[in-house]
Amino acid sequence: MADEVILLDYWPSAFGMRTRIALEEKDIKFDHREQDLFNKSQILLEMNPVHKKIPVLIHNGKPVCESLIQVEYIDETWPKGNSLLPSDPYQRAQAKFWGDFIDKKVSGPTWVLWGGKGEEQEAGKKEFIEVLKTLETELGDKTYFGGETFGYVDIALIGFYCWFDAYEKFANFSIEAECPKVIAWAKRCLKRESVAKSLPDSDKITKYVPELKKRLGME
Repeated sequence: MADEVILLDYWPSAFGMRTRIALEEKDIKFDHREQDLFNKSQILLEMNPVHKKIPVLIHNGKPVCESLIQVEYIDETWPKGNSLLPSDPYQRAQAKFWGDFIDKKVSGPTWVLWGGKGEEQEAGKKEFIEVLKTLETELGDKTYFGGETFGYVDIALIGFYCWFDAYEKFANFSIEAECPKVIAWAKRCLKRESVAKSLPDSDKITKYVPELKKRLGME
């Protein structure tokens, strides 16, 4: 019997993009079910009753929550194809460290870049650039964060790239001027079919931001 794989997702979510990419890397067919986060569906509430958030990966009726946990689950459940996490225990631990760093540090200041103003936005801009510079140091001269192999840390970060134009427009700064290595890395990632298929167009994100701000009561 073929696996039934369903992804409850929201198209602009950098977290949902992680799971999409991981599934594409493993060539897993899945049913993508778009969710309205302002009117949550019964299936989302049933499958993620604790956080009530996307993405939710449902494999043969069983839910797996949290995007980086899903990436690891996908890698272990479908070991054929590209390995997403290193087999070496130390390298695996390092990859998880940087995935956790991205979860805690990258997403934090980003909302003020498109939704904040004044001093709050300036502080967010400074924090965001510092975080990217830390990631640039870790990337070094490698093709991907894992060396020559696209994997877990790349998947953790790349979804934010399609938001960069929106960050720059609404916060009035240039990410490439500050962090050229991150931009060059992102462009390399976009050459992969899994990434190109999973990331929405940056213009679509930027045009969506005013609507999102209205829905969130920020305007």
